Amino acid sequence: MGGRDKLLLELDGVPLLHRQAAAALSLGAPVLITLPRGRDRRRGKALGGLKGPLWTREVEGDEGMAASLRAGASWALGQGARALMVMLPDLPGIGAPEIATLAQAFAQEPGRCLRATSQDGEPGHPVILPARLFTAVADLHGDQGARALLARESVLSLPLPGRAAVMDLDTPDAWAAWQTRDNSTPTV
Repeated sequence: MGGRDKLLLELDGVPLLHRQAAAALSLGAPVLITLPRGRDRRRGKALGGLKGPLWTREVEGDEGMAASLRAGASWALGQGARALMVMLPDLPGIGAPEIATLAQAFAQEPGRCLRATSQDGEPGHPVILPARLFTAVADLHGDQGARALLARESVLSLPLPGRAAVMDLDTPDAWAAWQTRDNSTPTV
């Protein structure tokens, strides 16, 4: 992103991180945001003004996604949660309606892992991990996320419209395309 923090860039008038946290909070369930330890505090400040049960926890950002997953599973276990929804903040096609769709699907099969996919079946995010896997998440390391864990599970795939579950904004061109999108049909 040319040295810029993509999670602080504004979409729809607010920083992307704030926008996605607000979408997660729309469920009314507690939300944990992991932030890289000892780094620029602007991400934490970008969350200001959000209403709802929101916590932040610092993790070792150099380790990769597993640090956030471990923190999330530990936190969810302490909350007595039935599951942990893992949502990446750079997927702007995921909003309150998509999150609600995943939560409803999980309520129908609460013991299974659930994974959002693109409309054509490409695996993406969010992913819901049932509480029975929280201890296994504690053993994850590196930047592969829960990929190996999911490979051992019977994962329920939930197609979302278009490419919402896989379309991230990692380049300046992707940002420009998203900002000039037709709001009804993302084209990035």
